[in-house]
Amino acid sequence: MDRVRVGCVGGIVVSDGRLLMVRRGTEPAKGCWSVPGGRKEVGESDAEATVRELLEETGLLVEIGELAGSVVRDGLDGAVYEIRDYRCTLAEDSAPGDVRPGDDAVEVGWFTPAQVRELECSPGLVAELEAWGVLPGPQPAEFQRNTTGVSRS
Repeated sequence: MDRVRVGCVGGIVVSDGRLLMVRRGTEPAKGCWSVPGGRKEVGESDAEATVRELLEETGLLVEIGELAGSVVRDGLDGAVYEIRDYRCTLAEDSAPGDVRPGDDAVEVGWFTPAQVRELECSPGLVAELEAWGVLPGPQPAEFQRNTTGVSRS
């Protein structure tokens, strides 16, 4: 029997050397820290879903950049989540201090690379961020910046 495949997105936002993270309030990975994101709604593009999810979970408006990477994870009820994480920048009308938890995020915050490594993160997240060049290796103190300036709408 084929498993249901569910399209999901995430937004990777770095500001002043800190990564935006949410603590998940629902399964999968309830209680773990992750980048904000979730399931796409019917008819939504990746960009539309990413903007919506970031606004719902963090209260921040973002602009979508390039695809950072993608993973496939086991989801709820036997589904398979196909997750695509995009580099994002804060929209002109948003500031890091405007962040607030919402929807299924019970906490939200900005974390340095060292702090990210101390958090109880979703399985595989830190390794994925390192592989995608978002999170530097264990020793450097700063995140790499996205310098492409590409945005999608």
